[in-house]
Amino acid sequence: MGTVPTDLLLRSARLVDHDAPVDVLLRGGRVASVGPSLSVHAPTVQLDGRWLIPGLWDAHVHLTQWALARRRLDVSGATSAAHAVALVSGAPRPLPGTALVGFGFRDGLWPDEPTAALLDAAVGDVPVVLVSGDLHCAWASTAGLRFLGVEHHPTGLLREHEWLPLQGVVDHVSDDVADALVDDATAAAAARGVVGVVDLEIADNLAVWRRRAAARPGRLRVRAGVWEEYLDRVVREDLHTGDPVGGLVEQGPLKVITDGSLNTRTAYCHDPYPGLTGPNARGVLAVPPSRLAPLMAHATRHGLRCAIHAIGDAANALALDAFASSGAVGSIEHAQLVSWADVQRFAELGVVASVQPEHAMDDRDVADHHWAGRTDRAFAFGALHRAGVRLALGSDAPVAPLDPWIALDAAVTRSRDGREPWHPEQALDRRVALESSVDGLGLAPVVGAPADLVVLDADPLTAPLRGMPVAGTLVAGDWTHRGF
Repeated sequence: MGTVPTDLLLRSARLVDHDAPVDVLLRGGRVASVGPSLSVHAPTVQLDGRWLIPGLWDAHVHLTQWALARRRLDVSGATSAAHAVALVSGAPRPLPGTALVGFGFRDGLWPDEPTAALLDAAVGDVPVVLVSGDLHCAWASTAGLRFLGVEHHPTGLLREHEWLPLQGVVDHVSDDVADALVDDATAAAAARGVVGVVDLEIADNLAVWRRRAAARPGRLRVRAGVWEEYLDRVVREDLHTGDPVGGLVEQGPLKVITDGSLNTRTAYCHDPYPGLTGPNARGVLAVPPSRLAPLMAHATRHGLRCAIHAIGDAANALALDAFASSGAVGSIEHAQLVSWADVQRFAELGVVASVQPEHAMDDRDVADHHWAGRTDRAFAFGALHRAGVRLALGSDAPVAPLDPWIALDAAVTRSRDGREPWHPEQALDRRVALESSVDGLGLAPVVGAPADLVVLDADPLTAPLRGMPVAGTLVAGDWTHRGF
C-alpha cells in the first residue's frame, strides 16, 4: 500500500439494496461520492457489476500465533490420542535444538488419555509439543517437556496456568521471521476480504505493531490489544482505545482472560462438569471479581475499552457484574454459555458480544456432552441479537481460520459438513451476520466512511458463504488484494 492514498473511481458496482449499478469515487482514503455515471477524472477500475460492500473485520485474533499455526503440524482431525500419535509419527523430525510443534487437537471426547508416555513410545527422545485447538493446554513428550523447561510432570498434559506461561517457548522466533510470517498471513486474510482485525496476541502488542508499522506498509487495519502486564506504558503515553500508533495501527482494548475453555473443561460454569469433582469441577476462575472490577475501572479512567474473555455462564455473570460496577465499556469475548437473565444484562449494560461462530461447529458435540441440558443457551447468537445486544463476529484465529466467510456461514446455518443444524433457533439472519462483520458500517459504501471495501463475484445476501469468491479488497483506497 502507498503511504498517500490516491483517487480511484470504481465503475459499475452493484450495492446491497440498490436496483442498478453505481459508481463509487474514493479520494483521500475515504468514500467521496456514490452515484450513477459519475463524471470524474481519476484512475478507473471497471467492476462490471460485481458486488461492493464495506470490508470485513475479524473482532478477535491472535495474529502471530495464527501465522505460526499455518506452518505447524495439523492434528485437528485426530479422533483419539492414538490417532494424534500416528499423525506425529508420520511427520518430519525437527531440526536439532527445536521441537516438533503441532496444533489443533481437541481431546474433550477422546476415548483415550493423551500422555507423554504415548508420544515417547512413538518418537523416543524427540521433543514434541502439541498445542490444543483452544490454546488452553498442550500435550508434550518427555523430551518436549524438557524443551519447555518442565523436568517432571505426571501426565504430559499441561492445562491453563501450567501451560499459558510456557506458550512463548514454542512461539518464540526472531522478529524478522515472525514479521514475515504475519505479512504472509495478512495477505491471505486480505484475499478473503478482511480489512481489519483486533489483535489480542499475548504479547507487548504496542511495541510489536509499532515495529511492524515502521518496517513496512500494512495490509490490514489493526487494533492492538493491551494486557495487564503492559498496561502501565499505554497509560503513561496517554493512549486511548482508537488512538493511532503508527501506519494502519491504533490502540486497542485492555484484554483480560477470566476463565478457561470448554474443551479443556476449565470454562467457569454454575454447574460442575460431568465426572469432575473437587475445587475445579465447575472450571477455573482465573481473575476473581475483586481484581477484575478495579482493573477495568483503571483502564476506563484512562480511555481504554475492555475486552473480557468469559466462556462459562458463571464467568459471563461475573464479567457483567464487573462492567456494571466499574462503568467500563467494551466487550465480552466468546460468551459461549450465558444464562437467560444475563442475555438481557448484555443489552442493558451495552456490552458487545464478541463471538466466534465457527467455535459452535467445532464444539457442538463436546458441548452436548459437557454442557448437557444447557446447550439451548450455548453460542446463543440469535437470543443475544433479539435482546438488542450488538454482536461482533470473529475467529479467535488460530482457534478457527482467519476467514470471515467461515464465521458468517456458521452463524447463519449453524451447520457444517452436511450435518443437521445445531440449535437453529440461535442462527442469525444473513443480513444481521454481515452487519456484525463490517465494524458498524452497514452493507453499502457511505460517503465519508473509510475506503475499506471488498469486491465480490457473488451476491453476499444469497450466495453460499463458505468459499465466497472475493475479487478484490481495498484498505484506505489502496488494493490489498486484487484478483480481476
